[in-house]
Amino acid sequence: MPDPRFHSKPPTRIVTPSATPEDTQFDSSLRPRRLDDFTGQPKVKEILSIAIESATRRGDAMDHVLLIGPPGLGKTTLANIIAQELGVLCGQTSGPMLQKKLDLTGIMTKMESRQVFFIDEIHRLLPDVEEALYSVIEDFRIDVVVGAGTSAQTHSIPIQRFTIIGATTRQGLISAPLRSRFGLVLYLKPYDVAELTKIVVRAARLLEASMDDDAAEEIARRSRGTPRIANRLLRRVRDYALVRASGHITLEVARAALDLLDVDRFGLDEIDQKIMLAVLDKFNGGPVGLSTIAASTDEEQDTIEEVYEPYLIQLGFLERTPRGRVGTPRAFEYFGIRPRGLRASQDSLF
Repeated sequence: MPDPRFHSKPPTRIVTPSATPEDTQFDSSLRPRRLDDFTGQPKVKEILSIAIESATRRGDAMDHVLLIGPPGLGKTTLANIIAQELGVLCGQTSGPMLQKKLDLTGIMTKMESRQVFFIDEIHRLLPDVEEALYSVIEDFRIDVVVGAGTSAQTHSIPIQRFTIIGATTRQGLISAPLRSRFGLVLYLKPYDVAELTKIVVRAARLLEASMDDDAAEEIARRSRGTPRIANRLLRRVRDYALVRASGHITLEVARAALDLLDVDRFGLDEIDQKIMLAVLDKFNGGPVGLSTIAASTDEEQDTIEEVYEPYLIQLGFLERTPRGRVGTPRAFEYFGIRPRGLRASQDSLF
């Protein structure tokens, strides 16, 4: 008889940090417009504040910025804030959208002075597009080849001085030549509960949702340190309060809504639990390879490695070893699973 913990119903992806079209529309109405209104990331804010003030006083373009961090921490929001603080336009694209060098040439030649141009997922640029970007970032020119064969000639087209802001969730895929050309390389870290509580309270106020402070803290605690997830959970809790309660979000209402969504007290959802139960129960805590976990849970390897695994490691539930992924004693205890055989003997020693 199949284990009910491994049921095959469509998974609830309520705490996935990746943006959905609904998130994009919703977040745009909640995003802060000024650096002073941006919650968290104090070091990043201080560095950007100095750079923005310096560029404004000089009347020149700000240094190029590379923002590194997990999805949902505010990289796009910061890019828009920088443009707003500088009082300039903000163009936007993503690495996969720039398929040809010609695409880059058309965009760069239309840049205005001091403008901000945001490239999301910059680690996914194609090699020839990335190489063309080097001269843009460093010398504010773009090289175009005219003609073919022996009659081919290279022409350099000067462009306006402007600011490129790149964002990536995978710093290991950023090449050293590209990374070295950014004047500011900034790392965004997951938010603590206090910072997320402020974000939830602010979002609730903008949504005109009535909520107690301890309910906001409960939502923040289950948001995996990610503002995007916090806003997503707030929407679902608000809906639950309107339909199943009086409309006011109390601690009890928040807990009931989040429990209904299968988001536990650590912010783990059904996918996290499938991964951990596969490692702990099916493979007795490992070591087990990533491809085996992916096949066992019917999830993509990249999704597990980029989205779910980092948080499970932060919680101390999972370890990466040369032989594969290993579940920790803390994970066995939390999920109520007893190690079997040799693993049980090894754990008893510690």
